[in-house]
Amino acid sequence: MLFDFPVALGVALFSLISAIAHFWIIGPGFKKYANDLSNMRNIARWVEYSISSTLMIVLISLINAVWDIVALMAIACVNASMILFGWLQEKYEEPGKGSLLPFWFGCIAGIVPWIAMFWLLFSPGGTGEAPGFVYGVVFSLFIFFNSFALVQWLQYKRIGKFSDYLVGERTYITLSFIAKSAL
Repeated sequence: MLFDFPVALGVALFSLISAIAHFWIIGPGFKKYANDLSNMRNIARWVEYSISSTLMIVLISLINAVWDIVALMAIACVNASMILFGWLQEKYEEPGKGSLLPFWFGCIAGIVPWIAMFWLLFSPGGTGEAPGFVYGVVFSLFIFFNSFALVQWLQYKRIGKFSDYLVGERTYITLSFIAKSAL
């Protein structure tokens, strides 16, 4: 192991990052946030997620016995890329119209850390027997992480109640809270 990072500190840090982002939105950033939502965009979400989600995936990696700094940097960068592709989807495409190409590129980038995690959990000669809670954390957060992609896909395909952009926005907020609480 190259270094020791207290996971509890990381959890507190991504919670703080999220809180700062939410306070910015309800304070000085509210006008821009409301304007973005009226245009079916939320740039603040992608900025906050690119940081908090990346920290979260690194923490999940750490509890899954990924301690190599180069591997952690690669996981962080690939996760941030996934989020930034989501931002590009919102910036250049309109729900119900246009391409889903940035979305699909984000999905490709986003699956890479999870392949690594599941490989470590289940491969012969992997990191060994993980405590039971690690399996629970990895599986539950895998579901939550992929739920964000599902919400964006539903929004951009304008399926059901997700044809209303604000339904998707409320769903993102709820998923974000639950995912951060799960870790």
